[in-house]
Amino acid sequence: MTLDDLYQTILARKSADPTSSWTAQLLDKGPEKCAEKFGEEAIEAIIEAVKDDKAGLTDEAADVLYHLLVMLAARDVPFSDVMDELSRRQSQSGVAEKASR
Repeated sequence: MTLDDLYQTILARKSADPTSSWTAQLLDKGPEKCAEKFGEEAIEAIIEAVKDDKAGLTDEAADVLYHLLVMLAARDVPFSDVMDELSRRQSQSGVAEKASR
């Protein structure tokens, strides 16, 4: 499964019955709750990285990616827009990109 596949599944869950889908339940709670969950998962990933727990970090990284995509879907930000931005940035150095901000 690719991240794009996962994003498409998340989009499909936007219209699903919240009693039948965790994703639908999360989206039903609104973009703010989706952002909160993303933040919680990011903190958990940081903790696992600091502990040098590779298995824990792997699990939490998957949660972070999933919740990031849910947050994007909650705010109607196409995943393709994020990928396009990454492609745009790939054509310049990170140092130059940061200096342009």
